[in-house]
Parts: sequence; structure tokens; C-alpha cells
Amino acid sequence: MTEISTGLLAGKIAFITGAGRGIGAAAARLFAREGATVLLAARTEHELKTVTQQIRTAGGTADYVVCDLADGDSVRAAVARTVELWGRLDIAFNNGATIQPPGPLDEATEADFDQVYAVNLKGVWQSLAAEVAAIRATAKTGAVVNTSSIGSLHSNPELPVYGAMKRAVNSLTESAAATYGPEGIRVNGIAPGTTLTEMIQAWESASPGVINSLVADCPLRRAARPEEIAEAAAWLLSDRASYVTGVTLRVDGGTWV
Repeated sequence: MTEISTGLLAGKIAFITGAGRGIGAAAARLFAREGATVLLAARTEHELKTVTQQIRTAGGTADYVVCDLADGDSVRAAVARTVELWGRLDIAFNNGATIQPPGPLDEATEADFDQVYAVNLKGVWQSLAAEVAAIRATAKTGAVVNTSSIGSLHSNPELPVYGAMKRAVNSLTESAAATYGPEGIRVNGIAPGTTLTEMIQAWESASPGVINSLVADCPLRRAARPEEIAEAAAWLLSDRASYVTGVTLRVDGGTWV
């Protein structure tokens, strides 16, 4: 008899950072449609409330927790809240990030560097450590996906600090995959190309024309919708990717790097 699935992530308990908008919000809605129970985490409560209500209205199960990725205690409490609510953690999507003011390396301030480091690298490290501990203690096996960027795969003169932290995330992903694979915990990354999020709109505002310039390098000649990036994360977190770990998957429309 063929087993009938009710969704790609049916029965999974999921934790998502950066879930108030952009790729994270799209992922929260998608994961819920695919059968997951979802805890949304981000800094901005009104955005989290909105997305959580959208999921519930559509018939999904979701809750939220306010979380600052630059604060280790906040990260650990957010992951722990998932287990408090639903008894375990199966999958996690570390998507939350911040961007630096665009410009050459010598114009970035120490404060810019420290903030991007605290959120985009240290925040992922802290999230991953807390998630692995929660999976070990409850579900025993599971999967994690970290959001990187195609800007981590080549020179990034307009966003040098951002690119450097995302490249470090790739290394962290590979190391975690090697470390936790024997326990049945898979760790992968995604490297989105140009995606129509609030973050890239902020870059466009600071550097008018940047979106058109990026799209010109994409064979598909368009930017991605957040939902398209979320689909890649959902597959990597699902059991259908059961033999995939340690990769950073480009989701970039074939952009040359």
C-alpha cells in the first residue's frame, strides 16, 4: 500500500528566525501549508502577529516569540519555547539577518561590522547550537537550514562585511553537518540570489539601480519571489532530502558567480 502524505513537512515541529517578513514569513506560511507546526521568531512583534494570524486563518498551527538574534539568551529562550509549546523540535530555518550600509570596506564602521557579525554569524551559531540541543533532547533526529547568499560565493565590494559573514555561515554549515550527521541531524544552507525582500529594497534605496544591475546577470532575467526561496528550504528540511547534508544550495536563477 502506498503511504499518503498530507504535505512535504507533515507532522514536523519547525522553528524559523527572521519570520516576520521576507523569506522568513514566506517560509512560515509555506511550512504550515505543507503540514508543519511553526514557531515564528523575529524582533518585530506586530509583523510576527500578522504572519501568525495569516497562518491560523488558513488553517495552520503557529505561534510566535520575539527574539533578538544578537542576544544569546533571547535565542535560547526562543528555541526552548518551541519545545515548551509542542514537546519537541524537528526542523529549523535560520533565516534572520541584517544588512550593512552599502559601500566599500574602508567606509564600514566598527559598529556596522559588529552588528552584522552579531546577527548574521554569531546569531546563526547560537541558533544552531540551541536547535541541535533541542533536537537531541526531543526528536533525536532532524534538519536545519541556514540562509546564506550568493554574495558569499564571490567578491562583494558593495556589501563586504555582509558577504564575509555569509561566507562564514557556509563554513559553519559544513562543519555542523560533519559534526552532527552521525546523530541523524542534517545541516544545509541556501544561497539566494536577488530576491524581492525589504532588505534588498533598502539596498536599492541606498544604491539606486542595483536591482536592475543584479537581474541583468541572471539568466532568468528577474528577481526571485520570497516564496521561491522558501520552497528550497522546505525541500532541504523535508525527509525527501534525507541524504543531503553539508551543502549550500544556490537558489539564484543561474546567476553567474
